[in-house]
Amino acid sequence: MRSKIILFGDSITEESFNNGGWGASLANHFSRMVDVMVRGYSGYNTRWILKVLEKVFPVESSTPLAVTIFFGANDACLVDRYGGFQHVPINEYKQNLISIITLLKKRWPTTVVVLITPPPIDEEGRLRNPYGKNPSGLPERTNEAAGAYAKECIAVADECGVSVVDLWSRMQQFPKWEKSFLRDGLHLTAKGNKIVFEEVVEKLKKEGLSVETLPVDLPLFSDIDPQNPLKAFRT
Repeated sequence: MRSKIILFGDSITEESFNNGGWGASLANHFSRMVDVMVRGYSGYNTRWILKVLEKVFPVESSTPLAVTIFFGANDACLVDRYGGFQHVPINEYKQNLISIITLLKKRWPTTVVVLITPPPIDEEGRLRNPYGKNPSGLPERTNEAAGAYAKECIAVADECGVSVVDLWSRMQQFPKWEKSFLRDGLHLTAKGNKIVFEEVVEKLKKEGLSVETLPVDLPLFSDIDPQNPLKAFRT
């Protein structure tokens, strides 16, 4: 059976197989080697996902090579803004991430876990693209709050001994990141997806999972002898 990598997260993960998405790029990158599977749940925070974690990862599931965990953008919604129903206090967010990692590592000790921090927030972009009525006229997320949750995500990775992509910091290293990487102040453009793809590939490579180290599925066409094609399929 071909190995698998599971992408687990909120809408940024659910959308990752859109045209130019980071999940689609991973699937192409690991073609013939790994099945890349999406488990993305738009709008979910870590509190909600903990309630259904056993449904997402049933006991009988086979061991994945790796799981990316990409939550926090919804947890970081400000409690007194129109998206406040999604808010999860930062200390609870940290504990929820630890609980998710603990369950996965207990079930699959060899699975590589890669945390991804929330992305930075373009507050002006959120005001132009609200997902509901916004009586206050204020963005439901701020970049400062996203940064605080990103910091806790990094702390969890250090505490649990897993890899982490600091997307919040990485994107802000580029000029005009607000419009270049975010289409609505939160969700990713093609360039934003490319950043996530590149960072995840780099983290997986450091964990020993790369196109150079993973076996391909079935003989390559280049390895098939034109004079005796069936020889390649004998075991």
